Amino acid sequence: MTTSAPIRLLLADDQALVRGALSALLGLEADLEVVCEVASGDAVLEAVRLHRPDVALLDVEMPGLDGIAATALVRKEFPDVRVLIVTTFGRPGFLRRAMQAGASGFVVKDTPAAQLADAVRRVHAGLRVVDATLATDSLIAGESPLTARETEVLQAARDGSSVAAIAQKLFLSEGTVRNHLSAAIGKTQAANRAEAVLTAEGNGWL
Repeated sequence: MTTSAPIRLLLADDQALVRGALSALLGLEADLEVVCEVASGDAVLEAVRLHRPDVALLDVEMPGLDGIAATALVRKEFPDVRVLIVTTFGRPGFLRRAMQAGASGFVVKDTPAAQLADAVRRVHAGLRVVDATLATDSLIAGESPLTARETEVLQAARDGSSVAAIAQKLFLSEGTVRNHLSAAIGKTQAANRAEAVLTAEGNGWL
C-alpha cells in the first residue's frame, strides 16, 4: 500500500515567532510538510519558484509586498499553487481583495491548529475556506466606495505627505490630488484626510 506525498507548504510571515509556531503546529500533521519559510512579501514568488509548494500560507501585512499583492503574483505565474491567507487583521476589505487576487482561503491566526490544518487540506483539494464571521462582515461592509485613483492617493497620503509631494509621486496635478482627497474624505464620511486614511485602513480598503 502506497501513501500519497505530503502537501508541501510555504509560510510567509514577518514575525519569526508566529512563523515558527505555525511551522511546528502544521509539521505535526503527517500529511503536511513545511518546505520553506520567508519573512517578507518580496520573497514569496522566488520561494515558490525554488520550492514549488502546493499551498502558500501568507500573512497580509509584511515588509515590501503585502500578502494580497504577493497572492496575485503567485497565482499569475503558478495557477496550480493554492494560497491561504492567515492573518491577524480580519478586515472585511482584506478578505474581498484577497479573494479577488486569487486566494482560495482566508482565516485568522487564532484559528485552532486542527482547523487550520483542515483549511490547508481543503484549499489543496480545490475548495474555498473563509472565516465565517469575516465573510458576514464583508457582505455587510460591501465593496470599497473608493475608485482606484482615490485609493492610490489615500495610500500616498498615509505618511502625512503634502499635496505637492503626493502630486509629484503620482505624476498628477495638485488640483487633481486635492479633488481625489476631497472625494475620498466624503466617501469615508471623514472630517479630514488623516481620518479618511484611518477609516479606509480599518476597512481593509488600502
